[in-house]
Amino acid sequence: MSGYANNVIEASEIFKALGHPTRVCILSKLRFSNLNVSQMQECLEISQSNVSQHLNILRNRKIIVGERRGTEVVYSLIDDRVKLMIEMFF
Repeated sequence: MSGYANNVIEASEIFKALGHPTRVCILSKLRFSNLNVSQMQECLEISQSNVSQHLNILRNRKIIVGERRGTEVVYSLIDDRVKLMIEMFF
């Protein structure tokens, strides 16, 4: 596959990951500060397991990364392209 085709596939995967309001909300929060699941769950008003499912999708697409700090995992937005897209909308 050509480099262009790989870029198209990668962009498509990112757009799929951004295709749910909860994930867009998570990313909009993560552009300001790193958060753990409990902090996200409180502001999103959804279950912790639901937040974790959405985080897994974002992590698998390498949009966010989780760093273990003691007993918790703190997430941060690492894909600058996605950060720019989120900032354009908010």
